[in-house]
Amino acid sequence: MSKEKQSLAQRSNIIRAAVMGANDGILSVSGIVIGVAGATTNSFAIFIAGFAGALAGTVSMAMGEYVSVHSQNDAQKKAEQNQSQRLDHDWQAEFNFVQDKYIAAGIKPELAHQATQEMMQQDDLGTTVRERYGFTLNQEMDAISAGLASMISFPLGSVLPMLAITLIPANLHLNIWGTGVAVAIALAITGFSAAKLSGADLKWATLRNVLAGIFTMIITYIIGTLMGGL
Repeated sequence: MSKEKQSLAQRSNIIRAAVMGANDGILSVSGIVIGVAGATTNSFAIFIAGFAGALAGTVSMAMGEYVSVHSQNDAQKKAEQNQSQRLDHDWQAEFNFVQDKYIAAGIKPELAHQATQEMMQQDDLGTTVRERYGFTLNQEMDAISAGLASMISFPLGSVLPMLAITLIPANLHLNIWGTGVAVAIALAITGFSAAKLSGADLKWATLRNVLAGIFTMIITYIIGTLMGGL
């Protein structure tokens, strides 16, 4: 059963990394290509700038995800070691900590004592780690899989703004408007997916993601326009 839970937790982490990677790919590269489009109408220059941003972002996102997950796993292992030493040094103090926490949560003292006694006898380290640090033992995430998920999803997300800005005609800035609309729709999808995974408010998280993308595109376009006029 613990293996099933661990597998489920790892799969959820990989999906999270993939969704966030795609989201960052859309957001980052859309800002780049629209910023460059504000400075020049040369489609090749815009595409090359987007491609360079996608390449750099892919490596950065993958390594960042790997390091982040690995650091989290290291922190959990360190907490586990510290808690093991606490139990060896003063087991009763840890028992009292768990029991007092349950009592503070509104459980009757006799029931809190019974529950703590049963759990501590069954798995004292797992119980105290969960109550002190808020995580379950042997639930470390797979840093390599998370990094690979980001490495694949980031360039996939970046393809949309690059294709939109280069394939949509530049007449009357249609390529910029079309890219903005396409990116906003894509960000709504990734924002909704990320909120669904994390349990956040779906409407607000989706809207926030879209607004962040729109703000990024507006700022980069203004800066690109100013730079192009120099």
